Amino acid sequence: MSSYLRAVMLLLILAGCGPRNFAAPRELDNACSIVAQHPEYLRAFRATERRWGVPVPVQMSMLYQESKFIGDARPPHRWTLGVIPVGRQSSAFGYAQALDGTWEEYQEREGGRRHRRDNIFHATNFMGWYMTQTQAELGIPLGDTYNQYLAYHEGRAGYARGSYRAKAWLVQVSGALAERTRLYDSQLRACNRR
Repeated sequence: MSSYLRAVMLLLILAGCGPRNFAAPRELDNACSIVAQHPEYLRAFRATERRWGVPVPVQMSMLYQESKFIGDARPPHRWTLGVIPVGRQSSAFGYAQALDGTWEEYQEREGGRRHRRDNIFHATNFMGWYMTQTQAELGIPLGDTYNQYLAYHEGRAGYARGSYRAKAWLVQVSGALAERTRLYDSQLRACNRR
């Protein structure tokens, strides 16, 4: 193999390893704009809806809250004395902000080791898997953004204990997400994406 061919192959390999664009879509309050900017999102949402039954607007609302559609999102750092970083608030990462342990459980049961939290198809599949288990264990319908989000945020055991009741801010966020789901649903119907 010529040195020129080797150099080209090396450049192609390195280009594939480069950073990906994880910037948030513009107009986060406009579902049609989001899926127009990122058609792969709609393909992922529809695949998850077909496999798990979670409606597209519910998935979009959950991703809006968890990551603002940023694939490499992480929780903020914790600080000691206001200046010394001591790690992040949790191990959450990616579009769905899945925790390390929950993601590993998903990989073992459904996703395989190649699934990544910063891949929109894998993240939405994870959400579908998780929410379907929530429906089975707690009886929360897949279209009930309000309660599904409470169970997603607190974990199913925390939801069953009612831990969210002591968090007025979380109850308020869940209410806003239910409204966002209705907004996204009407927008997607208006632009024939539903």
